[in-house]
Amino acid sequence: MNIEAIAESTATSMNEEQLGDLLKSEGVGVLALPDADLPYVIPVSFGYDGDRTLYFVFLLFGAESRKEVLAKRADRARFLVYRADSMSDWRSVLLTGRIDPVAEAEWSTLRSAMENAWHPNVFSSAHPMRGVEGYRFEVDSWTGIQQRSSADG
Repeated sequence: MNIEAIAESTATSMNEEQLGDLLKSEGVGVLALPDADLPYVIPVSFGYDGDRTLYFVFLLFGAESRKEVLAKRADRARFLVYRADSMSDWRSVLLTGRIDPVAEAEWSTLRSAMENAWHPNVFSSAHPMRGVEGYRFEVDSWTGIQQRSSADG
């Protein structure tokens, strides 16, 4: 893509229905937790409840998990979900919100929301797992932009 094409971009803002549709269709995103001068950024499988809450699970390895410590310390975090099918057909949603552990009594809600989440098998040969912890990401604000190829109308 040349600089002229970038300048003539047809990217548009997404409405709430489009934001929700992307969150329902994608099962992985990027979580950014505050940590000193630089954010700690990790890919995370997630589920969306159809309203304004994301759910995800941390697999805990070793004596202390950095993401576990930072998530418990964070007042707010950011979450990015995107899909790029081509240079002229992409969508991106940035969420800001609060992250909290999910109580054991709420795990059925978490499981239900995570039906579309990706469940990679990369951890099967990792260090012995210490446990699993569920988290809820309550969305305070969200914004999305998209560019749809002309074939998509």
